[in-house]
Amino acid sequence: MAYGVGMAVDKSTNQSVEKALALLECFQDGRARRVGELAEDTGIGQSTVSRLLATLESAGIVERDPSSSLYFLGSELLTLAGVAINRQPVHRAARMIAQQLAARLELGVNVAILRGAELVYLCNFEGRLSPKSHTLMGERVPLHATSIGKAVLSGMSPAERDAITPRLRAYTTETITNRRDLVRELSLAAREGYATEIEEFVLGRASVAAPIRDRNGVVVAAISISGPRTVVDLDTRRGELGRIAVEAADRISTGLGFHGPAGP
Repeated sequence: MAYGVGMAVDKSTNQSVEKALALLECFQDGRARRVGELAEDTGIGQSTVSRLLATLESAGIVERDPSSSLYFLGSELLTLAGVAINRQPVHRAARMIAQQLAARLELGVNVAILRGAELVYLCNFEGRLSPKSHTLMGERVPLHATSIGKAVLSGMSPAERDAITPRLRAYTTETITNRRDLVRELSLAAREGYATEIEEFVLGRASVAAPIRDRNGVVVAAISISGPRTVVDLDTRRGELGRIAVEAADRISTGLGFHGPAGP
């Protein structure tokens, strides 16, 4: 009897944790939300949502604006995120390199790691010539529509690429939505050692990115250089910025223990 009760408690606890995580995932876009909206988005009953939010609020994981009854992520997550990011090997190896590169080029420099079928930004530095990009640490971006994503894809086998990019969603009129065109571009990126993108994800912006490898030579992340099209003019600066991105990526890869051949 006791065993059965214990199993029931464990199952109930697991379900509560899963529901709480589902609620937290709703805040990934940065918007504050009401109980009803969270219930609708997750399919969880409003009373359960209210109860879980109260628990999360007491722990500082979420906070509530009393004037609007809107919930948003709490400051306690900053502590947890800081611990997690500082223990991340790619972040430790890349942060100073990316910061110095942004200062030297006066452009935006991002570093992102592969998580499932998306990239997650680890750090973002903005230069004088790169207007505020609103890129946030932890923000997720698509693989096929960004140079930083294509740099990661260029290091994968065709089967691996197809598995994590089953659908090529259009974000602008310039986004690659044809798989044959994507394969052609990734083949070029693999040969040159860097990938490029012009207004495929955000209008008015262009970028160049190179893959970062772990100690086993597996592509696990990438670093990108980005800015306005007028400044990141790939007609005239493609080779220059590509070489700089590859050099930075190689330095980060070395910091991760990779000692293979340098990029082209």
